[in-house]
Amino acid sequence: MSQHAPLPAPGHPTARDGADRSTALVTTRAELTARRVAMTGTVAAVLTMGSLHDGHLALVARARELADHVILTDFVNPLQFGPGEDYEAYPRDLDADLALVEGLVDVVFAPAVQEMYPVLPPTVSVSAGRAGTLLEGAARPGHFDGVVTVVTKLLHLTAPHLSVFGRKDAQQLAIIQRLVADLDLPVRIEPVEIQREPSGLARSSRNAYLSPAGREQALALSRTIQAALAAAPSVRGIRAALADALERAEIDWDYAHALDPATLAPIDGEHRGEVLVALAGVVEGTRLLDAAVAVATAP
Repeated sequence: MSQHAPLPAPGHPTARDGADRSTALVTTRAELTARRVAMTGTVAAVLTMGSLHDGHLALVARARELADHVILTDFVNPLQFGPGEDYEAYPRDLDADLALVEGLVDVVFAPAVQEMYPVLPPTVSVSAGRAGTLLEGAARPGHFDGVVTVVTKLLHLTAPHLSVFGRKDAQQLAIIQRLVADLDLPVRIEPVEIQREPSGLARSSRNAYLSPAGREQALALSRTIQAALAAAPSVRGIRAALADALERAEIDWDYAHALDPATLAPIDGEHRGEVLVALAGVVEGTRLLDAAVAVATAP
């Protein structure tokens, strides 16, 4: 990636604020490179798998606050889906995605699988290491290797100064931050707070799979988040709130953990500082995540 100009401060008005914007769709690496080379000033990348919703628009809005140009990638990455997962069924609607971000981003990069991976699986890929085998990685072996491989490729192709990621996928965020640090990628990762529906349900493309009854059942995740936050700053209280949720079994829980946000290791009674509350459960066959960061100051 090229040498980067200094980043503007958060909230800095950019050269594109208030300007007429038109969004270009590109589908090849060569087209993307040509568009990127023509950009001056700072560039932000928003990496998505499409099926865009208001949560993605919050990422786009944050990217626009921080950079002069925004590139959004729209690519369902086959490497992060395991056998029997929902790769073929994953919602795809490029026309709707383009309509949603028209005028909000400079470029949408929506390549075919063959464009991203001339050889599949790729001869060389990236490993997420031990962190990729925990939590979601335990339930979905190889998932995070697929994530960090495509993120590495997309960061090289878009060459951004910064890239925004939501806090809902807390493990993914931690692993990508570690990827950037360990491989010395010249990009800043900017976390963005979780976006929620009016009910409290964390916004996700997979919410489209849920029936009205399933959406109501899925609120067990956000209720558990609120209970854990209300129990802070006590480590004991946070743990008790999570244990209570598991015992009530309102959904098919996979896990409800209190973790060190940097290492993803379980916290102990001596822990002080930020605590990542990470949840995963299944509702109507759909795997859902939620997360929040509490601050522990007492045992």
